[in-house]
Amino acid sequence: MTAAGDRKITGPWETLEVEVDGPVAIIALDRPDRLNALSPRMQQELRSVWAALDSDPDLRVAVLTGSGERAFCSGADVATVADVSRRRTSDYDRENYFTPQQAHVRKPTICAVNGVCAGAGLHFVSDCDFAIAGDNATFTDPHVTVGQVSALEPIGLARRMPLGAVMRMVLLGRGERLSAQRAYELGLVTEVVPAADLRKRALELARTVAEGSPAAIAVSREAVYESLELPLHEALRRGFVLLRAHADHHPDAQEGPRAFFEKRPPQWTADDVE
Repeated sequence: MTAAGDRKITGPWETLEVEVDGPVAIIALDRPDRLNALSPRMQQELRSVWAALDSDPDLRVAVLTGSGERAFCSGADVATVADVSRRRTSDYDRENYFTPQQAHVRKPTICAVNGVCAGAGLHFVSDCDFAIAGDNATFTDPHVTVGQVSALEPIGLARRMPLGAVMRMVLLGRGERLSAQRAYELGLVTEVVPAADLRKRALELARTVAEGSPAAIAVSREAVYESLELPLHEALRRGFVLLRAHADHHPDAQEGPRAFFEKRPPQWTADDVE
């Protein structure tokens, strides 16, 4: 086992606050004076923290949240959006790597939304495996109101909630702000809890996820996310291949039922990919 203090995921970081609680990494966007706005430095550090998460065999799941009480993430830092001197390209894979899905993270991630979630902050809600929210959370997409194109966030959101609700957010800009309860009704978040209990609840969920077989979880995530790019029957065929390969060849597939009948905690294999 690696001591928590020796883990690369613990930093040091300039724009993130990272804690390790057993098999769970708690990653907080940490620019509360800027409402945790996404800066180029934060994007770079997020890319590094996702890589560190994936490379640490003792970590099984991550919780992503925001520092402070006012905001989860207010979007891209306006100062950097207006800076035309920055060297940017139209290469999606080069420019976008700060969410777990964009960074191809193989481990489960849970988004815990505290306070305002705006613009680029919506990336994290759509790209983590699932999201929960404090009852003080709000969701808005102000891009068009400030003369910017809204493209990446709504494309991700359209896989989580009804298209009409997504387009309403896009077209109304600042004029549309979803409450936490409305976000739950639309399927954007899976649970709403009192704001004071948000981190505690997210950690409870993460610990429950961490109790599962890392290998079975990795393959399950692979099957679901691959299916989004395939026709239904082809996706089902591919899913069947993945589950049979795991059932026939991975020791966790035998250890799980054995532990259940013997009424003991399962002893999963250390690897999380097959």
